[in-house]
Amino acid sequence: MLKKELRIGLIGCGFMGRTHSNGYARVPNFFPDLEYKPILKAVCSRSEDKVKAFAEQWGYESYETDWRKLIQRDDIDAIDICTPNNMHFEIAIAAAKAGKMILCEKPLSRTLEEGMQMVLAVEENKVRNTVWYNYRRLPAVTLAKQIVDSGKLGKIFHYRTNFLQDWTINENLPQGGRAFWRMDAEAAGSGVTGDLLAHCIDLAMWLNGGIKDVSAMTEIFVKQRMHEETGQLEDVKIDDACLFHCHFDNGSLGLFESTRYARGHKALFTFEINGEHGSLRWDLHDLNRLEFFDNADDSIVKGWRSIHVTDGDQPYMNKWWVPGLSVGYEHSFIHQVADFLVSLEKNQPCHPTFRDALETQKVCDAVISSAKNRRWEETDVEWIDK
Repeated sequence: MLKKELRIGLIGCGFMGRTHSNGYARVPNFFPDLEYKPILKAVCSRSEDKVKAFAEQWGYESYETDWRKLIQRDDIDAIDICTPNNMHFEIAIAAAKAGKMILCEKPLSRTLEEGMQMVLAVEENKVRNTVWYNYRRLPAVTLAKQIVDSGKLGKIFHYRTNFLQDWTINENLPQGGRAFWRMDAEAAGSGVTGDLLAHCIDLAMWLNGGIKDVSAMTEIFVKQRMHEETGQLEDVKIDDACLFHCHFDNGSLGLFESTRYARGHKALFTFEINGEHGSLRWDLHDLNRLEFFDNADDSIVKGWRSIHVTDGDQPYMNKWWVPGLSVGYEHSFIHQVADFLVSLEKNQPCHPTFRDALETQKVCDAVISSAKNRRWEETDVEWIDK
């Protein structure tokens, strides 16, 4: 079958650039029936030596050092934004005006206002768009969505989740620059709220519906750090830790925690859902397992069951190996590429769209505001038109 080409222009060749490139490269092998085939047309980064080496390693046909030139190229269909957060807005607006499809790394933006303008741009210019909230595409998480949507859990009462790391427990760690932009409020927008909790929030709303209001607290454990670019000691403005609780639209209660100061944890990401008839829980460290409690089970066997999500009848798994053999983190990006290509075939949105991701941004902004003002904040805000 003659494939239609989707010519990719990737901006940013760091960690996320690698995960996305791997997704584009591998999807034709495992999803051979798709009408579209990604073509690694060009990659862009400011450092010519770095971007040239990246292009050679991952098989991009060419490279650029100016993202504006990349967007204006006629041989590019889709722009993939893998830059620090402060560049998402400008690149997305320019790409939308140029009529390019856009695949944007999370979070959508640094602020709600930026996000709203990005949504307006893609919708006014009618360009395909999606945001890389990749954990939705892990088979066990997708199975959790199917179980919730089936009604097996009944009325939901509680949703709790956390995302814990420990990599910033070092008073001498700098902020800013290419390596530590996540520590710089100007580049990142926020700390763990936009970086880690955004994943938790996206999954929570996908699985359990919208969030109405939040009550939050944040903490900065090291108040000043040297800025890597200026060499000056500057106040730290990103949150090292964040806790919040919330009300969901369906009446359930939510509990969220994220920190970079949980010694011993590199990427502990979990969620648990408690309903009238059953419960679910999942842990990224054992990402192929979904734990399920069904209160309808006979009492002599009632208890948490561990579902090993590797069977061909389970989400995505018929594309991979044989039952019992696992997939990993990288596969979530391959699945998102595949789903984006399917959305082109079916002329449907690929969720989460920019508008979907804006709902996560609303919650993130409400969390930051709640922590600052020490009060409950609603997530329903007025639209900011341009």
